[in-house]
Amino acid sequence: MTSPHLHPMLNVAIKAARAAGNLINRAALDIEAVRVSAKQTNDYVTEVDQAAEQAIIATLHEAYPDHGLWAEESGRREGKGRDRAFVWIIDPLDGTTNFIHGFPVYCVSIALQVHGKLEQAVIYDPTRNDLFTATRGRGAYLNERRIRVAKRTQLSDCLVSTGFPFRPGDSLPHFMQMLGEVMPKVRGVRRPGSAALDLAYVAAGFADGFFETGLSPWDVAAGALLVTEAGGLVGNFSGESDFLEQGECLAANPRIYGQMVSLLHGYSRIAPPAPKPSPA
Repeated sequence: MTSPHLHPMLNVAIKAARAAGNLINRAALDIEAVRVSAKQTNDYVTEVDQAAEQAIIATLHEAYPDHGLWAEESGRREGKGRDRAFVWIIDPLDGTTNFIHGFPVYCVSIALQVHGKLEQAVIYDPTRNDLFTATRGRGAYLNERRIRVAKRTQLSDCLVSTGFPFRPGDSLPHFMQMLGEVMPKVRGVRRPGSAALDLAYVAAGFADGFFETGLSPWDVAAGALLVTEAGGLVGNFSGESDFLEQGECLAANPRIYGQMVSLLHGYSRIAPPAPKPSPA
């Protein structure tokens, strides 16, 4: 179902997300029958990821055949002509490991980037029929209800979400140091297993902050626009807005964001080196 009040491109993204969600829900009725393969250790793809991605691409392509695509399973496809600046960033099933185990925390994530800026976002949770949407400059919504980031101002009162390193080459000791820095200073830490939903929950005020490393653009693009349109901030661990392709993401309301940057800046992989002291 689309709405005449929404941006036309957002309506198309909603249609695509719901089509993918329907496929995911049908498959969830018999998870044991789903074929699973490993992209690398602890990093899985199912036939459902692939079918959902194709359903999304078919819906988008029907409406906007010359737009570019940047999808988790099928890679990048450049746009054509005047529409080269439009790029759809797609994660057909964020939280695949949860899905494989029947753990109901996963979603469809679709964002539209225009001239390098995120303009439209949809995150659809098919298990709850929750639809998060945002258009740049028009606010963020959950099931047509306006959402805002939480108003807490003290880190000690906050619930923060994260994701654990799970791929070969990820530095678990580095993450554990970072987690050890954060845990004593917050009310609680959660690891749901879907970065896109983590960001949507920050936008809705269900969580106060989020941080994670090892992320790809399709994990965070839609959620990042949701957070900023809900009044929050998103960036890398140094607090800079350049995060989409940097592999690290931090999101929170403005007051908590600054406090988290103070904690995590030293753990950034892309932080500029500290200036050398001036000679006496």
